[in-house]
Amino acid sequence: MKQHFMMLAAYNQWANERIYEAAADLDADEFGRDSGAVFKSMKGTLNHLLVADRIWMKRFTGEGDAPATLDTILHEDFARLHAARQAEDKRIVQWVGALTDKAVAGRFTYMTVTDMRTISQRLAPALDHLFNHQTHHRGQAHMILTVLGRPSVTLDLIYFQRTEDGRAFA
Repeated sequence: MKQHFMMLAAYNQWANERIYEAAADLDADEFGRDSGAVFKSMKGTLNHLLVADRIWMKRFTGEGDAPATLDTILHEDFARLHAARQAEDKRIVQWVGALTDKAVAGRFTYMTVTDMRTISQRLAPALDHLFNHQTHHRGQAHMILTVLGRPSVTLDLIYFQRTEDGRAFA
């Protein structure tokens, strides 16, 4: 089970880097333009992904900053946002790599952001959510690139598994 989550953490890092590489060519207007996505713009979408990961990592580890709202803009500037994303992805990969099978099968308790309830659940399904949530919003980032007339980005898990880093998990 741990191996599965290690693969998802590595894939998550790879796919995030591909989205950021594609978004790096956007000018400030394009980066902030409302493109009809849930978090409106590329800036809003990429910030939301970082916000959500920080919230989940605070829940999982008890460490780090956890923004109070899901639409918090942590970084207006693309370069700073990219650097923060890379640091968070590294943190996720390292944390997942340090988990034991017992921890993955165990439970944890946290407070929700949206309605302030206490939830206790198994860690494995919450990790599935963490990585599925990233995939969901990366799809929206992909749509934003398309709306802005940018080339398509290949983000399929199978393509990651065919890379040098991904073959270790395939």
